[in-house]
This record gives sequence, structure tokens and C-alpha cells, in this order.
Amino acid sequence: MDRLKDKVAIITGASSGIGAAAARLFAAEGACVVLNARGLPALNEVAKDIEAEGGRVRFIVGDVGLPETHEALVAVATDVFGGVDIAFNNAGTVGAMKPLAEIDVDEWRQTLNSNLTAAFLAARYQIPAMLERGGGSIIFTSSFVGTSVGLPGMSDYAASKAGLMGRVKGIAADYGAHNIRANALLPGGTDTGMAGDQAQKDWAAGLHAMKRIAQPLEIAQAALFLAEPASSFVTGSALFADGGNSAVKL
Repeated sequence: MDRLKDKVAIITGASSGIGAAAARLFAAEGACVVLNARGLPALNEVAKDIEAEGGRVRFIVGDVGLPETHEALVAVATDVFGGVDIAFNNAGTVGAMKPLAEIDVDEWRQTLNSNLTAAFLAARYQIPAMLERGGGSIIFTSSFVGTSVGLPGMSDYAASKAGLMGRVKGIAADYGAHNIRANALLPGGTDTGMAGDQAQKDWAAGLHAMKRIAQPLEIAQAALFLAEPASSFVTGSALFADGGNSAVKL
């Protein structure tokens, strides 16, 4: 398993769910991984799992809404492993979950900071490191919410996730000639801590053509495609891994 052999990958939101699955998968495929999340215990457990399988891993605890977090991640990737080839900017928040007129300004700013400003900060530090390596792949976790549908109580989440599509297209335009690719991964409902209780999961399953929600590894495998050389001519794109949610409403 060497689809990412000799590559160095930064993964945010790596302590659980899609990020943790991607961390384990990328490491198993040969990448050196530099992980980030806000909680130390869970992040440390993911790192231990990777090391137990012979993987190479470091981690930084920090808030992706702060520039120093991304500066530190790039510094560790460069100093310890030699550079940055892949960045899976996966961390984010659902936000306030209220109708728009009930969202206060601080709640809006918090959602925007976690989901969109963090993406700017990540790319701002990752791109120069990738230029030094002759290119790279940047992946942002967006959502079908805001790009193909709206859901009640999720307008700030939808706006912030839809904004990532503009970020992807801008990076593709600015850096495509420098062999830096940027794409958005748009998962459907996924069985993570953000999915809610079983009733909420069952409701979400009904939105999908496949009538189920995804397992985190299924989304991580889609991220792997965007990270690996097999997607070398894919940039500025949206990859829906949403069980047909965006295609049908049954």
C-alpha cells in the first residue's frame, strides 16, 4: 500500500470521524502525516494507532482559526519530514443551527472563522511550502449543504461551506501552472459525532439515493483519490461523495 509513498500530508480535524479515518488511511498508504485537532487525548490516540502500524506521525494541538496553528503544522512537516505535499483541510463546525434571523453576529463570525477563514489561513501557509516541493494537492472538506441544497437552520454553515468553492477555484487559477491542485470534497451524511442521534441519522439517510449515510472511511477514500497522483489532472473541482444526495431527491 504505497499510493502516497514518500509524501508528507497535513490533516486537520484528525482526532475523530473523517479526519481520523484519513489520517490512518494516508499513513497506511505510505505518507508521513502531521495531524491537528483541538483535543489532545483523542488526537494522541490516533497518533498511537498510526505508530503501532509502523506509520510516521507528528501532531499539533490547536485552533484552525488561528494563523499560528497552520504555521506550526507547516513548520513540523518541513522540519521533521522535509516539506508539504498534501493538505487535507478537514476541520470545521456545524455552527449555531438556527434560522438566519436568530443567528447573532458572534455566532456567524465563529462559523465563518472555523469553516472559511481557517481555509484561507491553511492555504496561505501550505502553498509556499508546496511551491518549494514543486507542487502539491490541497483538499478542503465542503458540503452538499449550500452547494446543492439548503437545510433548515444551517444557513451560516451553508454559506461558509459554499465559500470554499470560491477558494478552490481561486487557488486553481493562481497556482495551477505551478503544479498545485486544489479541490473540494463534498461528503453526504456521515456517521461521525456531528451526525447526531440515531433518529437524526435515520432522517439524514433518507436524503440519500443510497438510503444510508457514509462511514468515515468511505469519505477518507475519496480524499485519498484527490491526494494521490491518480488525480493529477483534477483541480478546481468539487467531488461529491454524498451517496447521490445532490443528484436525486426521492
